[in-house]
Formats: sequence, C-alpha cells, structure tokens
Amino acid sequence: MELTDLDAAQEVLSAAYGTMRIDGGRERSWMRMASQLLGPIRFDEVSGSIELEVTSEPQPSYIFGHLDNGRVRYRADGEEHLVAPGEAFLTAKPGLPYRAAIDDPQAMLVVLDQSVVDGVVGGVCFSGCDAVSRRAAASWRSMCVHLRDEVLPVFHHEPLVVANATRLLVATTLATFPHSTPEEQAADRRDAHPLTVRRAIAFIEDNAAKNISVADIAHAARVSIRAIQLAFRRHLDTTPMAYLRRVRLSCAHADLRVGNGSVTAIAARWGYARPSVFAAHYRAAYGVSPSRTLRSR
Repeated sequence: MELTDLDAAQEVLSAAYGTMRIDGGRERSWMRMASQLLGPIRFDEVSGSIELEVTSEPQPSYIFGHLDNGRVRYRADGEEHLVAPGEAFLTAKPGLPYRAAIDDPQAMLVVLDQSVVDGVVGGVCFSGCDAVSRRAAASWRSMCVHLRDEVLPVFHHEPLVVANATRLLVATTLATFPHSTPEEQAADRRDAHPLTVRRAIAFIEDNAAKNISVADIAHAARVSIRAIQLAFRRHLDTTPMAYLRRVRLSCAHADLRVGNGSVTAIAARWGYARPSVFAAHYRAAYGVSPSRTLRSR
C-alpha cells in the first residue's frame, strides 16, 4: 500500500498501531506499508520519503522494530531515544503514549500482544526500549525475516509450526530487549509437587496435537506458570514445553511407523518447519533417520 496523502497515512497508521496524530514537513511525500500475519504476530514493512512528527495515544500492543535506513527519534516512558540504521527498538510499552520524529524510514516492525508473551513465558514484561546490542539486534532481525519470508508462506496452515515459530520469536525478542521476570513465590514452591506434574503430563499427552502453551498446561494442572515450570525442573529435570516436544516426537515416530505421510509432512504436522532439525532430533531419540523408519514399515 502506497500513500501520498497525510490524512490517509494517519488513518492507516492509527488503524495499525493505535490512534495517531501526524504532522508532515515535506511536500510530495510518500509512504509505503505492507503487512503479513504469522498466527498472532504481525510483520510490517514501512518505508517512505517523508518527514513525520507523530503523537500516539496509548497503544494496545508491543511494537518492536529494526531500522534499516533513515532516522527515528522518539520519547516514551519519560526517556528520549534516537534510533540509527542497524538498531532495533521498542516504541513503548502497551498502554503508554509516545511522540516520534521520523525521517525517510525503511523499517521492519513486529506487533505482538502481552498475551502472546504470556503464552510463552508468563509474567514477563519488557522494560527497556533499546536492544541490548547491535549484534543482538541483527540476530533478531534475521530471525524475523526468516519467519516472515520462509516459514509463513510455506507453513501458515500448520498450527504447530506457527506455534513453535511464535515461541521462537518471543524467546529471541526476550534475548534482545531488557525485560523483567516475576519473583518466585512461596505458593509456587508449594504447588510444585508430583501431583502437579502428573496432571500436566496427562493434559500434554491428551492434547499434543493441539496448539497448547505453557499457560494452558499450568491451567490444566491448576497452578501458576511459575509453579508448573518449577515442578518440571524439580521432578523431571526438564521444562513443560521440552516435555511436550518429546511427546510430539513420539507421535511423529508412530506416524512414520505406519507410513502416515512423507517425512516432510509428518515433521510439519508435529511442529517442525525444517526437516533437517526434525531428522537430527529424531536420530538422537531413536538412533535412526526418519526416512529409514518410514521405509522399514
């Protein structure tokens, strides 16, 4: 979508990022925006020959970005930020307004809600707007481009692949931007007992084919996310999601033994976008390649 009218740009940007007021500083300006969805996450590409002064009302979601060209200067949560090409940034936390001056931008943006983060690791909030390093910013951008350009177009119809891609994006974003984690509570330690693990395992084994999160597992076990994570570490020396991956690999093994599809199709069905990664995990668990199991049925 290409926009040359500031009123139209304000309408489009407000719909995408929360209510905005825009003041332009250049005649014959233009701006281009393209969006793609990966499950609950939206990837945007924004570029243009334009000077903008933007005032945003509190936004409903996190908006992370990587600036490839141009300049962005903004004020959020009482702090001034100047973004140069090659840097990653968070515009503001959900519920907080911000002001920005944008010159000739070329940027990739990622929009996600707090609920998406909570589905991967509960209680975590992003606390800083600047990436921890330029190297981390570059790795984050590379991962986002991989998901947007390689995973999304091919596997958008595979819910477990999309779920795993979402977890990868959240995990990489957590490694890239400062964040806070809740302290472990006495109730969490008290609830991390074997019965909690048994409830969680029963839920996982009954629902391995569905897109379930650690929050879903904790809810089924009737404890907090922190408690379920502590229980799995204490009694199984693993995490709930690692246990889920093990169960799904077992399901993939069963599909291979009966010939329920090709190796690539079975891998995608159980959450693997890359057959090579599936093959490595499968060989580590079963001592043979997936193709050999399929051929020996």
